[in-house]
Formats: sequence, C-alpha cells, structure tokens
Amino acid sequence: MDRFTPFHARLFAEELIQRFSSDSLEKLSTALIDAQVDLNPHQVDAALFAFQSPLSKGAILADEVGLGKTIEAGLVIAQKWAERKRRVLVITPANLRKQWFQELTEKFFLPCAILESKSFNAAWKAGHLLPFESDHVLICSYQFVKNKALEVRRTRWDLVVVDEAHRLRNVYKSSSILAQDIKQAIEHAPKILLTATPLQNNLLELYGLVSIIDDRTFGDLASFREQYSNLSDQKTFLALRERLKAVCHRTLRRQVQPFIKYTKRYPMVEDFTPHKNEQELYQMVGGYLQRENLQALPNSQRNLITLVLRKLLASSSFAIAGALENIAKRLKKRLEKQVQDPIELEDYEAFETTAEEWSEENEPVPPLNDFDRQAIQQEITDLEQFYALAASIDDNAKGQALLTALKRAFAEANRLGAQRKAIIFTESKRTQAYLLRLLENSEYNGKVVLFNGTNTDPASRKIHTTWQKRHAGTDRVTKTTADVRSALVDEFREQAEIMIATEAGAEGINLQFCSLVVNYDLPWNPQRIEQRIGRCHRYGQAHDVVVVNFLNRSNEADQRVFELLTEKFKLFDGVFGSSDEVLGAIESGVDFEKRIMQIYQQCRTPIEIQSAFDELQTSLGEEITDSMKTTRQKLLENFDEEVNQRLKVSEAKSKETLSRFEQLLMNLTKAELGNAATFGDNGFELHHNPTTSNIPLGRYELPRRNPEAHYYRLSDTLAQYVIETAKNRSLENQELEFDYTAYTGKISVLENLQGRAGWLRLSKYSISALTQTEDYLVFANDTGIEADILPHLFKLSAKVIANAPTETPPSSLEVHTTEQQRRIHQEISQRNAV
Repeated sequence: MDRFTPFHARLFAEELIQRFSSDSLEKLSTALIDAQVDLNPHQVDAALFAFQSPLSKGAILADEVGLGKTIEAGLVIAQKWAERKRRVLVITPANLRKQWFQELTEKFFLPCAILESKSFNAAWKAGHLLPFESDHVLICSYQFVKNKALEVRRTRWDLVVVDEAHRLRNVYKSSSILAQDIKQAIEHAPKILLTATPLQNNLLELYGLVSIIDDRTFGDLASFREQYSNLSDQKTFLALRERLKAVCHRTLRRQVQPFIKYTKRYPMVEDFTPHKNEQELYQMVGGYLQRENLQALPNSQRNLITLVLRKLLASSSFAIAGALENIAKRLKKRLEKQVQDPIELEDYEAFETTAEEWSEENEPVPPLNDFDRQAIQQEITDLEQFYALAASIDDNAKGQALLTALKRAFAEANRLGAQRKAIIFTESKRTQAYLLRLLENSEYNGKVVLFNGTNTDPASRKIHTTWQKRHAGTDRVTKTTADVRSALVDEFREQAEIMIATEAGAEGINLQFCSLVVNYDLPWNPQRIEQRIGRCHRYGQAHDVVVVNFLNRSNEADQRVFELLTEKFKLFDGVFGSSDEVLGAIESGVDFEKRIMQIYQQCRTPIEIQSAFDELQTSLGEEITDSMKTTRQKLLENFDEEVNQRLKVSEAKSKETLSRFEQLLMNLTKAELGNAATFGDNGFELHHNPTTSNIPLGRYELPRRNPEAHYYRLSDTLAQYVIETAKNRSLENQELEFDYTAYTGKISVLENLQGRAGWLRLSKYSISALTQTEDYLVFANDTGIEADILPHLFKLSAKVIANAPTETPPSSLEVHTTEQQRRIHQEISQRNAV
C-alpha cells in the first residue's frame, strides 16, 4: 500500500502545474494527459515545433494530408487553454466548422462554439457587444472572419489557427481581397497555419503564407523576388531553406508508416440509365434552368440556386419535386403580395454553407410591371407541369442500381475481411427518405439508420432516448446536440448495417469501423468528396475501403465530371486518396464547382459539352503540375532517415512523459482522496464527493479503457480540487522516514542511501524568459547527495515521524538553492541568446 505524505502531495501537485520551456516535451504535458486520442510521434513533434521559439509569431504546420493536422493544432490549443490563455480562434472553411467542433470537444474536452452571423447577432441583441470575447474556443468560417474583420482585429487573441491555409497563399496579390482582409484582422495574434500544400505552383505562394505569420521574415515582395529569384544558386537555395526551417514544419506519409498503418481504396462504378419519364423530367428542368431570364430565381442567387437545383435534379425525382413545388409557391406569393423572399432550399442541407462560400450580393427587387406578371404566371404554369411529372414518378433507376451495387460492394468488403457496414451519402433529405423506404422494403429492413443535420425523425429520437438511458451518469452524456450524433454513430457501429447520411454525415464523425462508402449523389467539389471518404478511410481504419459511385451513361456531362474526379483528382483508389498537390492546386473546390456548373448551363449539344470539358481538363493540367515538386521537396522536406530517427525519439519520450504525468496525477489523487475512493489498476471508484462541486460518483480511469467509466483528466473539477488542496496546504518542518524496502522496483541511485539522514529543502523558482514564464523545482540538502538524485526519494512511500525537528535548518540549504538558481538563470540566458 502506497503511503504518501502531505510533502509527497505538494511535490506531485507542483510537478503537475509546472510551466516548462517551449522546447521541452513536458511543455505539452497537460495536453498529452487530457487528450482522448492515440497520439502519434509526428503529431507531438509538430506541436512542439509550434512552441519552439517564444519569440516566434507562429508556425506553418504542413504535414501531408491524412496525418492529423487538426490533432496537432488541438494539442497546442489544449496547452494554451491549460495555461489560461483562452482567447483562441479557429478559422476554417465553412463546411469544416462542425468537424473542428467535434474534434476539439470530443478529443480535447475543450468548450467550443461556432460563431456565425446568427449567433453573433443573437449575442449582440442580448447585450453582449463583444461576441468574440468568449469563454469558448471560437470556430468561424473564412467569410465570416472577413465580414467581421474589424471586430476580430480588436480582440487580443492568444492563438489563431487557420485551417486549409493554402486558400490565403495569394495574399500578396491585390486581387486576393479575402486573404488580405483576414491577414490584417489577425496580424497581431500568434498564429498556426495548417496546410498540406504550402507551395504549389509558385515560390511566391510560400512568401504569401510566411508573410501572414510575420511580414518581417522576408520583407516586401520586391526584396523577396530579388533575393530568391535564382534558386539554382546553392547559396541562395540554402539561405531560403534555413529561413523556412524556423517557420515551416512538414512530415510525409511515407515517413510515418513505421508508426501508422494505411489501408487502400478500391473503386466500384455502378452504371444506370434513367427511366423514360426521368429523362423527360431532366430535360425539361434542365432546359428551364438554361433560360436567359427567370422570374423564379433572383439575380443575386441565380448561380447558387441553379447549382442546387441541378444537384437535386441529379439526386432523385423526389428531391426535385419538392424544390419545384416550393419555388412555384414562392412565385405565387410574389404575384399576390408583391413580396420576393430569398429562396431557401432546406432539403439541400449544404445550402447555407454553399451560400456562404458563393457569397453573391443581394440586389434590390424592382416593383412588378405587366410584362413581369405575365412572365411569372407562365413560369408558375411550367413549374406546376414539371412538378406533376416529378410527383408521378414512384421509383428511380438509380435507386434500383443501389440495391445491385450494395450486393456487389458487400461481397467485396467481405472478401477484404471487413464488417458488413456501409455509409450512403446523398445531398438531399427527400432522397434520404426515398432510400430509407427502398431499403426497408428489401433485405435490409430494420438494419438502416439515418443521419442528417437535424436528426428529428421518430427513429432517431428513439435511438437517442435509449442511448441516454444506457449512458446515464457517465460523461458521455453532455446534453448537447452532439449526443444525438454520438447515439446514431453508436447505433450504426453496434446494430445497423447501413447509415444513410446527408452532407452533415461528412462533417465531424469518425467511422473507422465502416469500410464501404457509397456516393449516391456525387458532389462536384472534390474537397467535399475527399472529406466524405475520409470519414472511413482515415487513421484507425483496419481494412481497405470500397468506394461506390453511380454513373448515368446517358448523360455526357455527368460522364466527363466523373472522368475528371477519377483521373485528375484520383479520389477513389490508391493508399492515400487524392494527392495534396492535386487538391491543393484548385485552391477552392467551390471554384471548380462553379466551372462545372457553367458547362451544364451554357452547353446544349454533346460537341459543346466535350469541347468545354476538354478546355477545363487542359486548364487543370496546367494547375496540377509537377513543375514545383522538386523545389518543394528540397525546400520543405527532410531526409527520411533524419525524420524517422527524430520520430522514434519523440515516440519514446512522449510515452515516458505521458506515463510519468499519469502516475503523478493518480498518486496525488490517492494521497488526497483517502477513504473517499478505492484505488485499483488504472483507476479508482469514487464513493463520496469531497468537494462542494457537482462531481459524479463511480468509476474513473486514466486512460479510459471502459467506455462506461469517467475519463479522469487533469482539467477535471475533481483533479483540480486535489491539486489545489495539496498546493495550498501549509507545511511545517517535519521528519520523514522513506521506506525503500516497500518499493516493488529497483532505484539504483537510492540503494546506497539506506540509513542516511539529513535536511532536505524543496523550493519553487519561477523566471520570466522572453515571452514566457518557466518554473523550476530546486532540491537542496546538507548531506552531499547530488540534487538530481533527490526527486527519486518521493517515488518511495514514507511516514511522518511524530516528533518534528526543533533545530534550525542549516545555512548550507540556502547556499545550495541560490547556486542552483544561478545555474538555471545562466542556462536560460544561453538558450535565449541562441
């Protein structure tokens, strides 16, 4: 039985809250011990790089795609949070906001909030005039930060993380207004930029990204061009590489393969030919959308609504029927009440995100004249005709093709040794409902779960209620909408064979247990496709992933889009999916999406379609080039052997540090809780609450192996209680007797000290070093024992001798303490000089 004295407890507490130098692994101790994630050495390595210089204004973390840059940033954010530096902003593409929310809340237990126009305005109306000053990690889209640039700039941020930062790489161009606005808004904040493609086609892109971190690194654009225009000169090249080494960190997937197992992707294509009435509907609605003037679609939303309607048209007759009905009703309202409301197609769940990405300007609507009224009436007649045809269709050819595809795909998954699990993605909630009916009338009856942005259907509510009862009293129940998502994912993992998900399923959920991805509707944005497949094909996936796509052989444009996504973007096969160079080259999938839509809108004949896609493919070929590949490798990548050795060291040190701090926390908890808990392997059972806070009783584990147990964390109220109790306890001089014979291991440096006695003093020395404060625990004694041996004493059990010493401590303790403080100060000064 371990016997820890109040002196042990005080030392354990001080070690747990100790502030370390930015270049030590212990700097991340709080984040390491609190994260519910299997950390890989390259992630710890990258997080430490972000902290490496206290004078640095930031870093570019440029690991290849799939290596967990979100986790790397999460480590840094978690450590900042533990240090009470809590003004943190994450800037990300709109469609990745939920994913960031889930990652930071579920893996790092950080309080997060997505701040957007709606929540910003609500906070403003409630009297909170500074919504960016929050007690949460704030997650915002690029466009929102641009629109609120002044408020962002006014906030004193402790850290700003920019995801997909290559979107800002052309900030040096006067035409890149969004990039320039964001750069100015976060100019004074410490920053981490996350991008797999810091250098794509032009060396100036690298200049742009580095200038966002710190304008002084390269000076102005003219100076950079003059200094680094000739990289064939070895001296110039090495000088640039040296500059970049201080700000940019990059690890490749091949370099981490000794630590991470990657599986492959296998593509499957299911051809189908729409029924005659479906073909007729497609041609009628497609022709309508190509009309030069449309009363139903306001000019300010014309491109956006056209895109969405074309996506719904390709999804199912049920999806487009609902949209046509709603637009016709809106036109009637305009005709009757002279009101033109903005179009909102709620069936298409990505509508709000897409609208924000497309950012079209609203225009004033002029009053109706007689010509307008006549045109509106004609459009209403046309729309009602289209709707009648769509509503008369009770089945779709693609739906029947799905049943065939599932049989083929499950057989392939079975051959690969995977579970019988498939996630089907659609862009429409109405299509989702149709697919549910279709599958419930097949062999999959009772084996299907739905997942969308609301999850309010009766089946989902029932699953959630059952899940809440099952996990009542555990920290899995957070009483947020995230619980519903967790319940549905658990149902899919444990019971269902198929999950039918809208675009909400492509954000923020991890499905490593599923290895069959079905793109029932295929987005035109390749980044969204990669995001979908990445729900399953990611770190932790044990099996090769089968990716199923549907191809309408009667549609020339659909075939060419699929050809581009397959051959140019290489999304559907290989070990890693689409390459960084390819996805990064297009800068924004939205731009590619717009170019595709223009072809659908403008081309009417097969020849026109072929010509337009040939032109697009040629331009992509120019963008997706290997011309910068060699330069990128030489500038940003280290030799595999060098990286491999560094990661081996990082892995060993990470495990050692994590183990040490976990043991410290458990020992401190054991010392302070006493009879309030029963301790065993890996955790303890809390019998009664020693605090005034609301702390649940039951099983606590560190790390949590049993999902029903509470995950004991350094940031927990209970852990904070034991730390504060030990730290604030007043300690008088006492005589301790350490028991080496009770220690189960062997500590060689203590063996020869048995029988020795003397005075021991421990003091805390804090010193401000540049922009940070560091803590040192200084041991001194009067027996001649070396100071670095003394901490080992507190690995032993001890007891307090009843008769406390009455004599005065020797003056040599003060001398030894002062000498150690002088050495620490000297070492810090030398390090800072470097």
